[in-house]
Amino acid sequence: MDPKYQKKVKLNDGHFIPVLGFGTFAPPEVPKSEALEVTKFAIEVGFRHIDCAYLYQNEEQVGQAIRSKIADGTVKREDIFYTSKVWSTFLRPELVRPALEKSLKDLQLEYVDLYIIHLPVAMVPGEAILPTDENGKLIFDSVDLCHTWEALEKCKDAGLTKSIGVSNFNHKQLERILNKPGLKYKPVCNQVECHPYLNQSKLLEFCKSHDIVLVAYGALGAQRTLQWMNPNFPFLLEDPVLSAIAKKHKQTPALVALRYQIQRGVVVLAKSYNKKRIKENIQVFDFELTPEDMKAIEGLNSNIRYYDFQQAVDHPEYPYSEEY
Repeated sequence: MDPKYQKKVKLNDGHFIPVLGFGTFAPPEVPKSEALEVTKFAIEVGFRHIDCAYLYQNEEQVGQAIRSKIADGTVKREDIFYTSKVWSTFLRPELVRPALEKSLKDLQLEYVDLYIIHLPVAMVPGEAILPTDENGKLIFDSVDLCHTWEALEKCKDAGLTKSIGVSNFNHKQLERILNKPGLKYKPVCNQVECHPYLNQSKLLEFCKSHDIVLVAYGALGAQRTLQWMNPNFPFLLEDPVLSAIAKKHKQTPALVALRYQIQRGVVVLAKSYNKKRIKENIQVFDFELTPEDMKAIEGLNSNIRYYDFQQAVDHPEYPYSEEY
Protein backbone atom coordinates (compact mmCIF):
# COMPACT_ATOMS: atom_id res chain seq x y z
CA MET A 1 0.00 0.00 0.00
CA ASP A 2 1.04 3.56 -0.73
CA PRO A 3 3.01 4.87 2.29
CA LYS A 4 1.42 8.34 1.97
CA TYR A 5 -1.73 6.83 3.48
CA GLN A 6 0.28 6.17 6.62
CA LYS A 7 0.99 9.85 7.38
CA LYS A 8 1.20 10.21 11.16
CA VAL A 9 1.86 12.85 13.78
CA LYS A 10 3.77 12.35 17.00
CA LEU A 11 1.83 12.59 20.26
CA ASN A 12 3.33 14.18 23.39
CA ASP A 13 3.91 10.72 24.91
CA GLY A 14 6.02 9.52 21.96
CA HIS A 15 3.35 7.40 20.23
CA PHE A 16 2.18 8.24 16.70
CA ILE A 17 -1.38 8.81 15.45
CA PRO A 18 -2.40 8.55 11.76
CA VAL A 19 -3.69 11.95 10.59
CA LEU A 20 -6.75 10.42 8.89
CA GLY A 21 -9.12 8.30 10.93
CA PHE A 22 -12.23 6.27 10.20
CA GLY A 23 -15.25 7.17 12.37
CA THR A 24 -17.47 4.20 13.26
CA PHE A 25 -20.52 5.89 14.77
CA ALA A 26 -23.83 5.04 13.13
CA PRO A 27 -27.39 6.00 14.12
CA PRO A 28 -29.40 3.27 15.93
CA GLU A 29 -31.37 2.33 12.81
CA VAL A 30 -28.18 1.08 11.09
CA PRO A 31 -27.77 -2.66 11.78
CA LYS A 32 -24.72 -3.45 13.94
CA SER A 33 -23.50 -5.93 11.31
CA GLU A 34 -22.79 -2.98 9.02
CA ALA A 35 -20.10 -1.75 11.41
CA LEU A 36 -18.26 -5.03 10.78
CA GLU A 37 -18.55 -4.70 7.00
CA VAL A 38 -17.58 -1.05 6.66
CA THR A 39 -14.69 -1.24 9.14
CA LYS A 40 -13.22 -4.19 7.25
CA PHE A 41 -13.64 -2.25 4.02
CA ALA A 42 -12.03 0.89 5.51
CA ILE A 43 -8.97 -1.14 6.53
CA GLU A 44 -8.81 -2.73 3.06
CA VAL A 45 -8.73 0.66 1.31
CA GLY A 46 -6.02 2.01 3.63
CA PHE A 47 -7.47 3.44 6.84
CA ARG A 48 -5.24 2.58 9.82
CA HIS A 49 -6.80 4.78 12.50
CA ILE A 50 -10.20 3.57 13.75
CA ASP A 51 -12.25 5.78 16.09
CA CYS A 52 -14.92 4.11 18.21
CA ALA A 53 -16.49 4.38 21.68
CA TYR A 54 -18.50 2.51 24.29
CA LEU A 55 -21.38 4.88 23.47
CA TYR A 56 -21.58 3.61 19.88
CA GLN A 57 -22.48 0.11 21.12
CA ASN A 58 -20.63 -1.54 18.23
CA GLU A 59 -17.17 -2.30 19.65
CA GLU A 60 -17.82 -6.02 19.29
CA GLN A 61 -18.31 -5.66 15.54
CA VAL A 62 -15.49 -3.16 15.05
CA GLY A 63 -13.13 -5.41 17.03
CA GLN A 64 -14.18 -8.36 14.90
CA ALA A 65 -13.37 -6.35 11.75
CA ILE A 66 -9.89 -5.46 13.04
CA ARG A 67 -9.18 -9.04 14.10
CA SER A 68 -10.33 -10.46 10.77
CA LYS A 69 -8.01 -8.06 8.89
CA ILE A 70 -5.14 -9.15 11.17
CA ALA A 71 -6.03 -12.82 10.65
CA ASP A 72 -6.02 -12.51 6.84
CA GLY A 73 -2.66 -10.74 6.82
CA THR A 74 -3.89 -7.31 5.65
CA VAL A 75 -2.46 -5.64 8.77
CA LYS A 76 -0.65 -6.41 12.01
CA ARG A 77 -2.08 -5.21 15.32
CA GLU A 78 0.64 -2.55 15.58
CA ASP A 79 -0.42 -1.10 12.20
CA ILE A 80 -3.83 -0.21 13.61
CA PHE A 81 -4.44 2.80 15.83
CA TYR A 82 -7.65 2.13 17.75
CA THR A 83 -9.42 4.71 19.92
CA SER A 84 -12.12 4.02 22.50
CA LYS A 85 -13.82 6.42 24.90
CA VAL A 86 -14.99 6.22 28.49
CA TRP A 87 -18.65 7.24 28.65
CA SER A 88 -20.23 9.75 31.06
CA THR A 89 -21.75 7.11 33.36
CA PHE A 90 -18.27 5.71 34.13
CA LEU A 91 -16.39 8.88 35.11
CA ARG A 92 -16.12 8.00 38.80
CA PRO A 93 -12.47 6.98 39.17
CA GLU A 94 -13.26 3.45 40.36
CA LEU A 95 -15.39 2.81 37.23
CA VAL A 96 -12.83 3.87 34.60
CA ARG A 97 -10.69 0.75 34.45
CA PRO A 98 -13.69 -1.65 34.50
CA ALA A 99 -15.17 0.37 31.60
CA LEU A 100 -11.96 0.00 29.59
CA GLU A 101 -11.77 -3.71 30.44
CA LYS A 102 -15.36 -4.11 29.20
CA SER A 103 -14.42 -2.45 25.89
CA LEU A 104 -11.35 -4.69 25.55
CA LYS A 105 -13.47 -7.76 26.24
CA ASP A 106 -15.98 -6.71 23.55
CA LEU A 107 -13.16 -5.95 21.11
CA GLN A 108 -11.19 -9.06 22.07
CA LEU A 109 -8.04 -6.94 21.94
CA GLU A 110 -5.20 -6.79 24.47
CA TYR A 111 -4.98 -3.00 24.49
CA VAL A 112 -6.35 0.13 22.83
CA ASP A 113 -4.04 2.77 21.37
CA LEU A 114 -5.95 5.69 22.79
CA TYR A 115 -8.52 5.93 25.58
CA ILE A 116 -10.26 9.26 26.05
CA ILE A 117 -12.92 10.87 28.25
CA HIS A 118 -15.87 11.13 25.83
CA LEU A 119 -17.53 14.13 27.46
CA PRO A 120 -16.70 16.12 30.61
CA VAL A 121 -20.35 15.80 31.71
CA ALA A 122 -20.69 13.07 34.36
CA MET A 123 -23.97 11.17 34.60
CA VAL A 124 -25.22 8.83 37.26
CA PRO A 125 -23.73 5.31 36.98
CA GLY A 126 -25.95 2.41 36.04
CA GLU A 127 -27.26 0.41 33.10
CA ALA A 128 -28.69 3.38 31.16
CA ILE A 129 -26.44 5.19 28.70
CA LEU A 130 -28.53 8.33 29.14
CA PRO A 131 -30.03 8.05 32.64
CA THR A 132 -33.18 10.16 32.88
CA ASP A 133 -35.75 10.96 35.57
CA GLU A 134 -39.54 10.69 35.19
CA ASN A 135 -39.57 14.04 33.33
CA GLY A 136 -37.02 12.84 30.81
CA LYS A 137 -34.28 15.07 32.25
CA LEU A 138 -30.75 13.66 32.40
CA ILE A 139 -29.57 12.61 35.85
CA PHE A 140 -26.15 14.12 36.39
CA ASP A 141 -23.33 13.00 38.65
CA SER A 142 -20.74 15.16 40.35
CA VAL A 143 -17.21 13.93 39.63
CA ASP A 144 -13.88 15.73 39.83
CA LEU A 145 -12.45 15.28 36.32
CA CYS A 146 -8.93 15.40 37.78
CA HIS A 147 -9.74 12.19 39.67
CA THR A 148 -11.11 10.64 36.48
CA TRP A 149 -7.84 11.64 34.80
CA GLU A 150 -5.77 9.91 37.49
CA ALA A 151 -7.74 6.71 36.80
CA LEU A 152 -6.86 7.04 33.08
CA GLU A 153 -3.19 7.47 33.98
CA LYS A 154 -3.38 4.16 35.88
CA CYS A 155 -4.89 2.46 32.80
CA LYS A 156 -1.89 3.65 30.77
CA ASP A 157 0.53 2.39 33.43
CA ALA A 158 -1.26 -0.97 33.41
CA GLY A 159 -0.70 -1.25 29.64
CA LEU A 160 -4.44 -1.35 28.84
CA THR A 161 -4.03 1.75 26.66
CA LYS A 162 -0.95 3.24 25.02
CA SER A 163 -2.13 6.85 25.21
CA ILE A 164 -4.79 8.86 27.06
CA GLY A 165 -6.68 11.99 26.13
CA VAL A 166 -9.95 13.88 26.30
CA SER A 167 -12.87 14.84 24.08
CA ASN A 168 -15.31 17.78 24.08
CA PHE A 169 -13.25 19.69 26.67
CA ASN A 170 -13.02 23.48 26.55
CA HIS A 171 -9.68 25.18 27.25
CA LYS A 172 -10.51 25.81 30.93
CA GLN A 173 -11.27 22.14 31.49
CA LEU A 174 -8.02 21.21 29.72
CA GLU A 175 -6.18 23.74 31.87
CA ARG A 176 -7.49 22.08 35.04
CA ILE A 177 -5.94 18.77 33.97
CA LEU A 178 -2.69 20.41 32.82
CA ASN A 179 -2.34 22.29 36.12
CA LYS A 180 -3.27 19.32 38.29
CA PRO A 181 -0.74 18.76 41.12
CA GLY A 182 1.18 15.53 40.50
CA LEU A 183 0.10 15.23 36.85
CA LYS A 184 1.82 12.15 35.43
CA TYR A 185 0.74 12.30 31.76
CA LYS A 186 -0.68 15.20 29.76
CA PRO A 187 -3.68 14.49 27.54
CA VAL A 188 -2.31 13.64 24.08
CA CYS A 189 -5.41 14.97 22.33
CA ASN A 190 -8.70 16.79 22.58
CA GLN A 191 -11.28 15.39 20.15
CA VAL A 192 -13.87 18.02 19.30
CA GLU A 193 -16.39 18.97 16.63
CA CYS A 194 -14.42 20.87 14.02
CA HIS A 195 -15.21 21.87 10.42
CA PRO A 196 -15.14 25.03 8.25
CA TYR A 197 -18.25 26.42 9.99
CA LEU A 198 -16.74 25.80 13.46
CA ASN A 199 -13.02 25.88 12.86
CA GLN A 200 -11.98 26.00 16.55
CA SER A 201 -9.00 28.26 15.76
CA LYS A 202 -8.64 29.49 19.38
CA LEU A 203 -8.89 26.01 20.86
CA LEU A 204 -6.47 24.72 18.20
CA GLU A 205 -3.97 27.43 19.10
CA PHE A 206 -4.34 26.59 22.80
CA CYS A 207 -3.87 22.86 22.15
CA LYS A 208 -0.83 23.42 19.92
CA SER A 209 0.79 25.60 22.61
CA HIS A 210 0.53 22.64 25.02
CA ASP A 211 1.57 19.97 22.51
CA ILE A 212 -1.94 18.51 22.48
CA VAL A 213 -3.29 17.24 19.16
CA LEU A 214 -6.73 18.45 18.13
CA VAL A 215 -8.78 15.62 16.60
CA ALA A 216 -11.75 16.72 14.48
CA TYR A 217 -15.08 14.92 14.48
CA GLY A 218 -18.08 16.12 12.47
CA ALA A 219 -15.47 17.29 9.95
CA LEU A 220 -18.02 16.97 7.14
CA GLY A 221 -20.75 18.78 9.09
CA ALA A 222 -23.81 16.72 10.03
CA GLN A 223 -26.13 14.50 8.05
CA ARG A 224 -29.51 16.05 7.35
CA THR A 225 -31.26 12.90 8.52
CA LEU A 226 -30.36 13.33 12.18
CA GLN A 227 -33.58 14.10 14.00
CA TRP A 228 -31.86 16.27 16.59
CA MET A 229 -30.03 18.43 14.10
CA ASN A 230 -31.19 22.01 13.84
CA PRO A 231 -32.98 22.04 10.44
CA ASN A 232 -32.14 25.71 9.94
CA PHE A 233 -28.42 25.04 9.87
CA PRO A 234 -26.78 25.17 6.45
CA PHE A 235 -25.55 21.89 5.01
CA LEU A 236 -21.73 22.16 5.00
CA LEU A 237 -21.08 20.00 1.95
CA GLU A 238 -23.28 22.25 -0.21
CA ASP A 239 -21.31 25.37 0.68
CA PRO A 240 -20.56 27.39 -2.49
CA VAL A 241 -16.99 28.24 -1.41
CA LEU A 242 -16.14 24.59 -0.69
CA SER A 243 -17.84 23.55 -3.93
CA ALA A 244 -15.83 26.04 -6.00
CA ILE A 245 -12.52 24.93 -4.45
CA ALA A 246 -13.50 21.28 -4.97
CA LYS A 247 -14.32 21.92 -8.62
CA LYS A 248 -11.01 23.69 -9.18
CA HIS A 249 -9.05 20.71 -7.81
CA LYS A 250 -11.41 18.14 -9.40
CA GLN A 251 -12.20 16.81 -5.92
CA THR A 252 -15.35 16.64 -3.79
CA PRO A 253 -16.38 19.20 -1.13
CA ALA A 254 -15.95 16.43 1.48
CA LEU A 255 -12.32 15.91 0.44
CA VAL A 256 -11.68 19.64 0.58
CA ALA A 257 -13.13 19.78 4.13
CA LEU A 258 -10.89 16.86 5.22
CA ARG A 259 -7.78 18.25 3.47
CA TYR A 260 -8.29 21.63 5.15
CA GLN A 261 -7.91 19.99 8.58
CA ILE A 262 -4.81 17.99 7.67
CA GLN A 263 -3.07 21.09 6.33
CA ARG A 264 -3.71 23.03 9.55
CA GLY A 265 -2.24 20.26 11.71
CA VAL A 266 -5.52 18.71 12.82
CA VAL A 267 -6.06 14.93 12.92
CA VAL A 268 -9.32 14.36 11.08
CA LEU A 269 -11.98 11.65 11.32
CA ALA A 270 -14.01 10.73 8.24
CA LYS A 271 -17.27 9.02 9.14
CA SER A 272 -19.12 7.20 6.39
CA TYR A 273 -20.98 3.93 6.01
CA ASN A 274 -20.98 4.28 2.22
CA LYS A 275 -18.22 2.21 0.55
CA LYS A 276 -17.84 4.55 -2.41
CA ARG A 277 -17.31 7.51 -0.09
CA ILE A 278 -15.03 5.58 2.29
CA LYS A 279 -12.77 4.80 -0.67
CA GLU A 280 -13.00 8.39 -1.87
CA ASN A 281 -12.06 9.84 1.55
CA ILE A 282 -8.63 8.17 1.48
CA GLN A 283 -7.81 10.34 -1.57
CA VAL A 284 -7.30 13.28 0.77
CA PHE A 285 -3.54 12.70 0.31
CA ASP A 286 -3.70 13.07 -3.49
CA PHE A 287 -3.93 16.86 -3.68
CA GLU A 288 -3.02 20.05 -1.85
CA LEU A 289 -4.93 23.24 -1.09
CA THR A 290 -3.24 26.57 -1.86
CA PRO A 291 -2.77 29.26 0.81
CA GLU A 292 -5.61 31.16 -0.93
CA ASP A 293 -7.89 28.12 -0.65
CA MET A 294 -7.05 27.81 3.04
CA LYS A 295 -7.77 31.52 3.60
CA ALA A 296 -11.12 31.24 1.81
CA ILE A 297 -12.10 28.23 3.95
CA GLU A 298 -11.01 30.04 7.14
CA GLY A 299 -13.46 32.77 6.12
CA LEU A 300 -16.40 30.36 6.41
CA ASN A 301 -16.15 30.13 10.20
CA SER A 302 -19.53 31.03 11.68
CA ASN A 303 -19.56 29.12 14.97
CA ILE A 304 -22.21 26.65 13.85
CA ARG A 305 -22.19 23.73 16.27
CA TYR A 306 -24.15 20.76 14.96
CA TYR A 307 -23.53 18.56 18.01
CA ASP A 308 -24.27 20.78 20.99
CA PHE A 309 -25.74 18.23 23.43
CA GLN A 310 -28.31 20.74 24.70
CA GLN A 311 -29.75 18.18 27.16
CA ALA A 312 -26.68 18.74 29.34
CA VAL A 313 -26.63 22.53 29.24
CA ASP A 314 -27.40 22.77 32.99
CA HIS A 315 -24.48 20.54 34.02
CA PRO A 316 -21.70 22.51 35.77
CA GLU A 317 -19.19 20.92 33.38
CA TYR A 318 -21.21 21.63 30.19
CA PRO A 319 -18.31 22.48 27.88
CA TYR A 320 -19.82 24.80 25.28
CA SER A 321 -20.76 27.79 27.43
CA GLU A 322 -17.15 28.96 27.19
CA GLU A 323 -16.04 30.74 24.01
CA TYR A 324 -13.49 27.97 23.38
